[in-house]
Amino acid sequence: MTETGGPSGPEGTERPKPQADAPTPPQGEVPPPPAPEQQWQSPSGATPPPLPSYQPPQQQVPNWKVGLGRPGVIPLRPLNLTDILDGAVTAMRKYWRMVFGAAAVTAVLTAAINLVGLLLVDTTGDLEQVRDLGPAATDQELMNQMLGLLGGTLASSFITLVATLLGTTILTGFLTVLMGKAVLGKPVTFKEALKEATPRLLPLLGLTVLYTLAILVGAIFCLLPAIIPYTFWALASPAFILERGTVMEAFRRSVKLVSGMFWRVFGILLLAYVISSFLASIITLPFSFGAFLSIFGNLDQMYIPSTGDLILQSVGTVIAQTIVGPFTALVTVILYIDQRMRREGMDIELARAAGIATPPPPQAW
Repeated sequence: MTETGGPSGPEGTERPKPQADAPTPPQGEVPPPPAPEQQWQSPSGATPPPLPSYQPPQQQVPNWKVGLGRPGVIPLRPLNLTDILDGAVTAMRKYWRMVFGAAAVTAVLTAAINLVGLLLVDTTGDLEQVRDLGPAATDQELMNQMLGLLGGTLASSFITLVATLLGTTILTGFLTVLMGKAVLGKPVTFKEALKEATPRLLPLLGLTVLYTLAILVGAIFCLLPAIIPYTFWALASPAFILERGTVMEAFRRSVKLVSGMFWRVFGILLLAYVISSFLASIITLPFSFGAFLSIFGNLDQMYIPSTGDLILQSVGTVIAQTIVGPFTALVTVILYIDQRMRREGMDIELARAAGIATPPPPQAW
């Protein structure tokens, strides 16, 4: 113990002596300021630069308007309705020679087959006989003439259906290959697109026939059953061309892509059809002037188109199909690509194919 009563230090050590108190200045005087601390200076006398302040790394926020980029006619991200319609119009403007050229060839082929069928299956005589029966005709006579007219109408409708299926198959196959290149922004020639689509046209025709028959059978029973195959199998054609599978695999792929988004797909397809039909009716109206005037004529007189009227209507149909026909096909292909981007991350595959560096996957902490 020390004299002060505190604990003593270790043995052999001396306790430090307390420092003397600092001298107190005389009363009335201000103590001098403390000496400034000595600062480091470089040998040359220059002031050292300030140290950079730390800033945390900024994370890149993706631009959802373009997604992974827009190398072609659509942005590589899940699309909305405006993107799909704009993509179809952009493809028609950017590749207008190929799009309208293919549409014109198929429209002329379809109109030629249809016109030949109408001339071969002439229903003009049946229409004249129905018109000449008059009010004194018996029910049996009227029934016989109507059955004859119905048979000719069904025959001409069948020829029209075959021509339409053939033209639709060729145009759909060609435009699907074209859109596959247009999404990536890659150049493509008419010869290259036709060469790639030609081997798939015959199986695609069979697919189109099955698709059409399913819709017709559903329409015979009720409108609602026709909507089911129309929507679920709507993406089978682009799946068949771009994935290069079989016909049945294309139908299964379409059902898988549409499942869970049935009404969205149906609404977009219906809107595209309404737009195309409205524009086509406006274009063909001047070429159906005779039939249009018959509405305001004598209602008791049946309108019987002449050969000149049929040719004029065929010309209007060719022009309308050339301008409007590609729109629905392109919307269907873009809708197929959109469904794959939503469900299977196809936007990443397309970005890599277009040479766009994709962001790394997020790290798991």
